Amino acid sequence: MSWRIAVASLDGVLITEHFGRSRWFYIIDVQRDGRGVLVERRSVPPLCEGGSHTVTGMEARIESLKDCVAVLVAKIGPTAQQRLALAGISVFEEPAELETAVKQVAAYYLRIHKPESGAEYP
Repeated sequence: MSWRIAVASLDGVLITEHFGRSRWFYIIDVQRDGRGVLVERRSVPPLCEGGSHTVTGMEARIESLKDCVAVLVAKIGPTAQQRLALAGISVFEEPAELETAVKQVAAYYLRIHKPESGAEYP
């Protein structure tokens, strides 16, 4: 069992990027034991045209992350956060060290997805 997340980072070590400005996301499968397994560094469609967010840009960016349960970003605006929530993607906004954040995400998902006695994780 793992949870796929998208991390806005320039270097894959620190969460440094704003959701709307990031040109790529590190896609990581978070394991139950808190380890993160790098899947890829994924390029994403631009969110802005001429300095303004566009509806098509937002839709394209969210579509490119639809296989993820969450995004980890340094900053995010309220509209993007709301659109991600509507798409079923959680947002964690905190500039931090990626390894620490991955462990925190694993702990969070383990808490909210506690199996019934004897049941397996999905």
